[in-house]
Amino acid sequence: MFTGIIQAVGHIDSITTLGDDIKLQINAQDLGLDDVAIGDSIAVNGACLTATQLLETNGIKTHFTAHVSTETLKVTTGLNQTKPVNLEKALRLNDRLGGHLVSGHVDGIGIVVTFTDLGDCWTLAIEAPRALSKYIAQKGSICVNGVSLTVNSINKNIFTMNIIPYTLRHTMFNQLRTGSQVNLEIDQIARYVERMTEWANEPLDE
Repeated sequence: MFTGIIQAVGHIDSITTLGDDIKLQINAQDLGLDDVAIGDSIAVNGACLTATQLLETNGIKTHFTAHVSTETLKVTTGLNQTKPVNLEKALRLNDRLGGHLVSGHVDGIGIVVTFTDLGDCWTLAIEAPRALSKYIAQKGSICVNGVSLTVNSINKNIFTMNIIPYTLRHTMFNQLRTGSQVNLEIDQIARYVERMTEWANEPLDE
């Protein structure tokens, strides 16, 4: 589990093809890997990946590798390119929950419609896949490229959020442009509400 509070912007340095899968080598930069072990989970642009190898530079852990399956590649964006990525280590039970509970299981890919500078903040508008729109609600939470954000408004399948300067400086959001693709994860509460509603409407077995 994660919180959607980005801890560092890393960089995918290399990509190795493994059949239909790939292996990433990621420079963790300011994330700090001293407390990370092989097998630990790290969210990369919102996708939960497992650290399969830890690499050192001058005795300090600086890079990790992660195996990305073809199934993950089908539902995510930005993991098959050498580029900056948002990073967050898995949540510990004694950590502060600054954002919202995030599983790291990407639900779909959104497209940036506009990214408008308002002077003291920015407004980010994203077009979500139609199938996900019903889970997105005004003042609700959503995870965009691993970042926990609050939905300001939604019209059909386009939703908007405010981005403060701190978030822009400390994530790779400063590289987003109109047409950019982003990973989306809906709030888990919405999943359970839908399932409970479906269950309530299902006929009981005789």
